[in-house]
Amino acid sequence: MPRPRKSLICLDSTPYYHCVSRCVRRAYLCGVDELTGKNYNHRRQVIENRALKLASIFAIDICAFAVMSNHTHVVLRINKQKADSLSVKEIIRRWHRLYKGMLLSQRYIDPVQSTTLSEAEIETIKSLAEIYRTRLYDISWFMRLLNEYIARRANKEDDCTGHFWEGRFKSQALLDEASLAACMAYVDLNPVRACLADTPEESNHTSIQKRISAAKSNKQPNSLLPFAGNPRNNMPDGLP
Repeated sequence: MPRPRKSLICLDSTPYYHCVSRCVRRAYLCGVDELTGKNYNHRRQVIENRALKLASIFAIDICAFAVMSNHTHVVLRINKQKADSLSVKEIIRRWHRLYKGMLLSQRYIDPVQSTTLSEAEIETIKSLAEIYRTRLYDISWFMRLLNEYIARRANKEDDCTGHFWEGRFKSQALLDEASLAACMAYVDLNPVRACLADTPEESNHTSIQKRISAAKSNKQPNSLLPFAGNPRNNMPDGLP
């Protein structure tokens, strides 16, 4: 029997998870549909942009990703420490980048209107912020806001309704450095293995292409969780 999501994601075991979402239709998520000849390649950039935007809002880092023709891969790291360090105002501002929010929360982050709030209203906002805080390091919320966004756009583009994805998403815990490295390599090499590209450098809409491009300038991509080197004292935040 399928296990509930809360039993599959446990921060006490690991903050790293591999998530896969697969399209339920015969029509392609991206690429050229062999049945109809219609080209959906423009969706790849939409998916990549959406995932990277969510990573900039959530306390969840993207370690690796690949956008394929009928499914997507993301390797995520939950950064609960970052979520816990956010102020109430920062949490509200981040959430407002996803949703319009309540009138009360809009008043709270407004420099002028915030001075008119009563103590009871401020306490209400603080309670609301704690709910948002837990959502900002919740993989289910991250994947929900990624997949729903893509499904709505695709349904509108295809002029249809109904399910776009096979269920919600599949997740796999990565319990040690070896499994993390192996999974990231698996995700990054998906386009090469599927004969969509000859080399990782040519693998469009993948994390490896972004890392290689940045490495040519001795940099690491700002949008991805950086490599921090071998474990050591005062090690910066990043991938081992």
